[in-house]
Amino acid sequence: MNEVVPFSPDVAHQRAVFPDGLLLDSGATIAPLIVAYETYGTLDATRGNAVLVCHALTGDQYLAGRHPVTGRPGWWEAVVGPGLPIDTDRFFVICANVLGGCMGSSGPREEMTDAEGQPLGRPWGTDFPSVTIRDMVRAQKRLVEHLGIDRLLAVVGGSMGGMQALQWAATYPEAVFACAPIATAAHHSAQNIAFHEVGRAAIHADPDWCGGAYWRKGRLPAQGLSVARMVAHITYLSESALTRKFGRRLQGAKAVTFLEDVFAVESYLRHQGSTFIRRFDANSYLTITRAMDYFDLAADFDGDLSQAFRGTPTRFFLASFSSDWLFPTAESRAITRALNRAAARTSFIEIASDKGHDAFLLDEPEFHAALGGFLRGAADAAGA
Repeated sequence: MNEVVPFSPDVAHQRAVFPDGLLLDSGATIAPLIVAYETYGTLDATRGNAVLVCHALTGDQYLAGRHPVTGRPGWWEAVVGPGLPIDTDRFFVICANVLGGCMGSSGPREEMTDAEGQPLGRPWGTDFPSVTIRDMVRAQKRLVEHLGIDRLLAVVGGSMGGMQALQWAATYPEAVFACAPIATAAHHSAQNIAFHEVGRAAIHADPDWCGGAYWRKGRLPAQGLSVARMVAHITYLSESALTRKFGRRLQGAKAVTFLEDVFAVESYLRHQGSTFIRRFDANSYLTITRAMDYFDLAADFDGDLSQAFRGTPTRFFLASFSSDWLFPTAESRAITRALNRAAARTSFIEIASDKGHDAFLLDEPEFHAALGGFLRGAADAAGA
């Protein structure tokens, strides 16, 4: 069944509700399973033009159009829309808030249920079970089936969204005609796990953390969540981008006086942190970062990534960015080599850019042209 429910007094999300719930990799069951989502474009008569876009860590289902909480443009407005690489004049685009998220899907912020799925009148909070990228994909599969779609024309995603795209192709190869994992990896590196742990430690150290039950006292671990966002945001940019945008310029001062001077880059990071806490939940941040850290697509195949895609009918397009040190090009090349060993139909491009990991979200004409060409080619081949 479908329902529209309030996120805040003036915001509502479109959601699909599955009373039977979802069995997670951890062995726990979430019932009912709730998946919040947005769609763009029109599903054609054959239901063959659907493109699922998977969002990154701090994204959500609002990839195009105005965000209902922040009022800002959707996070992928440069890519999704009429005549754009993911062309809503041709494709029916779906984007779901991930399991564990905080924009309407089942997650720590939603009402907790008991083993029979009965509401308990309080948020899940830290009692929300651990989830994996595969759990997120299983929830999305329920939504896709709910929408009457047997096979997706394509699954596209960057960063954590790329992990989901890879998991889709590995878990449901017959349901994915084309797959575009962007600026991603087949497992999270030790360095990336380390950065996530710093963010989690900042949240845990906040005096308003209250053991994760901050909602009981009407509090928010704002300082810790803000610091977590600041640390993460540094990893999304390159040194060249930071130097080009900020250098050593001061914000509101002409010279260093050793008082309360703020470098422009400091002001920028503080702004990122302060705006983030208005739209994201700390317990969701902990849940989703752990899901990324757990991700290792080759683990179920004795460390051989190619076995995850052996005999796959899916065609692949991988893209990386030269200055991305969070998910460097070497990670995409490793996936490409594994796909080649699996005899999968694969193309790969590295985009020269100084914008770092965030480049996939920004104005990168070469990347946009390559992604759009791949999707048009896939649609032509699939007769969509």
